Amino acid sequence: MRRWVTCGSTTFEAMVNPLAAACSAGFVPDEYVVLSNDEIEGTVGRAVTLAEAIVDEYGGSLETTVESLDAERDFEAIVSYFREHVGTTGDVEVAVDVTPGRKFMSAIAFQAGFQYDADHVFYLFLDSDAYYGRIYDDIPATAVDLIDFTEALP
Repeated sequence: MRRWVTCGSTTFEAMVNPLAAACSAGFVPDEYVVLSNDEIEGTVGRAVTLAEAIVDEYGGSLETTVESLDAERDFEAIVSYFREHVGTTGDVEVAVDVTPGRKFMSAIAFQAGFQYDADHVFYLFLDSDAYYGRIYDDIPATAVDLIDFTEALP
């Protein structure tokens, strides 16, 4: 079992492009867990649909869980979300994606990834803001880099 844990964003590309890059690199998840809130509910819904299509293209099937915050800055709930989905893994290979979401969410995700021994802590780097808002397949391979911080910071 492989789990993808991430946060919602105001742009669905920030959510699905890292997943597409990870699938291309060989990490095709079975579970997609995303943290949302009322303000980005529509974008998260669109990203979930695209995430399922991406995983389907790689021959997988995706079970999706969307958890919603009552308040965007409910830090305790954000920490609890990551503790639950990264810290209690059992036989699950876990990838934390720190690319989407508010910076404080990414910081919490990054810390949780290392504190709870996630197998991967991914960040999708774009070398130019000219590619913001574009889908992974439309971005030149030389302009995008999926960084796994578990390898960069062993």
